[in-house]
Amino acid sequence: MDWQTLLCDDRIRSYKKQSSTDLRTEFEKDYHRIIGSASFRRLQDKTQVFPLDRSDFIRTRLTHSLEVSSLAKSLGQNISESIRTIIKDETFTPEHKAAVCDILQCAGLIHDIGNPPFGHFGETAIQDWFKKNLERLTFKGRTLAEILEPQMVQDFCHFEGNTQAFRVVTRLHFLVDEHGMNLTKALLGTIIKYPVSSLEIDKDSGDIRTKKMGYFHGDRENFQDVQESTGTLGKRHPLAFILEAADDIAYKTADIEDAVKKGCISYERLLAELKAYKAGSQTNHYVQIVSWLEEKYEKAVGKGYDRPDQYAVQNWIISVQGQMISGVTECFAGNYESIMEGTYTRDLFAGTDVELLMEALGGIALRYAFSTRPILKLEIAAQTIFDFLLDRFVDAVIPYDTDLPMTQVQKKLVSLISDNYKMIYSICARDRDEEERLYLRLLLVTDYICGMTDTFAKDMYQELNGIR
Repeated sequence: MDWQTLLCDDRIRSYKKQSSTDLRTEFEKDYHRIIGSASFRRLQDKTQVFPLDRSDFIRTRLTHSLEVSSLAKSLGQNISESIRTIIKDETFTPEHKAAVCDILQCAGLIHDIGNPPFGHFGETAIQDWFKKNLERLTFKGRTLAEILEPQMVQDFCHFEGNTQAFRVVTRLHFLVDEHGMNLTKALLGTIIKYPVSSLEIDKDSGDIRTKKMGYFHGDRENFQDVQESTGTLGKRHPLAFILEAADDIAYKTADIEDAVKKGCISYERLLAELKAYKAGSQTNHYVQIVSWLEEKYEKAVGKGYDRPDQYAVQNWIISVQGQMISGVTECFAGNYESIMEGTYTRDLFAGTDVELLMEALGGIALRYAFSTRPILKLEIAAQTIFDFLLDRFVDAVIPYDTDLPMTQVQKKLVSLISDNYKMIYSICARDRDEEERLYLRLLLVTDYICGMTDTFAKDMYQELNGIR
């Protein structure tokens, strides 16, 4: 792969570029398209980890995305400079550095734009519902599992928010036509973390690119277009590694900070957990980073702060993020050749001084944040809401746009679905066979539900149940 092709600024739908009075690059134009979109604004009412509450401190999907955007741009600056000064790749120009930073900044904003309401549990709820119901529901005397192609079935059984993000920005955000935001292909390539179909998922392969699926069967043409234009052709775009690292840094540090703020874990317990984690494998660098937490706490006590624990954790997180950025930069530079060849199979923390710290923070968050009563209750409630919405809307769309009769309730349910989404369905279903049209109608439901905010989904559930 080469940078000139990887940083392709073409769009799926070509358009006449503006006059010379508009000095923005194509990637800068992407930024303005994103922040002005309703899809981006909806992230402010979607759960990151903790259920949305009145605290201004706890992160939402929107604030998380802004943090990822900032970290991704910082990583882009550091890594670009390493490519130029340490690796000395003469094909990588100053213009490429600017493009990399702009692309990563935009990618951070949209990397979660396809996530359903109620956090990552929403993905699991959708997967579980389809695994349970595709064998049960019928269309013209046959089960949906019998009618749909294997990839279509697996698309729903392995439903993924990142995959939905690609669909949102290339299809569903109706700006002008069915091409969504019509973003640059370099940016689209960057948000494809897993360049494989749902039939090619292999979590045991040891290759990070096959961990999950990267595109729906219904978006295969757009996926292939991006792959061919960027020259990735089944390989991960180098910037996808950087975007993933920024996401990992953001959520693994934020989850700990939020957990301390919410009282899920105390400063003392956090320190003890960090010191005890794989004690025999700890490096001097790891020990030093952990000691910074104690130093910051003692400093806060010495200054007489009311909450020295929160002060220490918040300031320690900033120092930790700096160390993680350095580790990722070194890893990218050290594996530059294999990343550019598309043969690198791990994340950008592998083998670095911060790899153990990333593991420790992830484990602590899992035990002390994700297993708290508010989150467990949220997940139980979310499952109930998803099951209800999928039961009702899938039943309604199965006969929709066919010669089968529809009940009045089914017609009313379909009328509730966004007109834009139904327009996209009509365009994509045109001249398709009955099997694919059925598949696209099921996607119409997941598109509608994933576009909901937490509040909208809860209100819809209550209203349709006559609760209010």
